Amino acid sequence: MMNVKNDQILKQLDALRARYREVIADPTDIDENWRNLELATSAQAAIDRLAPSDSAYTKSLAWVRENYHLKSQLPHLMSIVDALRHDYAAGALAPISDLIRAEVFDDFLEMASHLLDQGYKDPAAVMAGSVLEQHLRTLCDRVGIPTLANGQPKKADLLNSELATKSTYNKLDQKNVTSWLGLRNDAAHGHYERYNAEQVRILILGIRDFTARTRS
Repeated sequence: MMNVKNDQILKQLDALRARYREVIADPTDIDENWRNLELATSAQAAIDRLAPSDSAYTKSLAWVRENYHLKSQLPHLMSIVDALRHDYAAGALAPISDLIRAEVFDDFLEMASHLLDQGYKDPAAVMAGSVLEQHLRTLCDRVGIPTLANGQPKKADLLNSELATKSTYNKLDQKNVTSWLGLRNDAAHGHYERYNAEQVRILILGIRDFTARTRS
């Protein structure tokens, strides 16, 4: 099943393609049509926003910008938009926000590991637990589960239950997440005697594996 964010991206790209069909159907000379300039600007913005950095799409965009005047760019830009749309539809690309989020999560888990190696098991547990909770919220956004109730953020345990109910992941993952959240809560509330450094190490490794497996 296509995730919610991919569906939104495809709608944006399809809207651009529909506008392009209107432009080329206009009897007015396309190079003089103000809608051509407007759409070329929108296409550039969409590629900048939705394509991974330093990808073939952004390199093609840079080449078009360098070699064509804005009035003549539109057909070339729409070829890039078509390719981008095709790859999102085929599942070859994650939403760019997910890619950024994945890099940030990895960085924070590395920081948690470093803190643990330096003897700071408690802040390491809190940091790793925060990565887990944010990942649960990301998964909820992806599958259409609301993360707010009466205007307030839902508890992570409730999100975990709702994600498992929707078969976003299996019951074993749900039990592991429950355990990890419990350890994070102990750390956050000062119950440091309830866990040891080795359990925090297992926590970090478990969260790293879980987030990697459930990103797509």
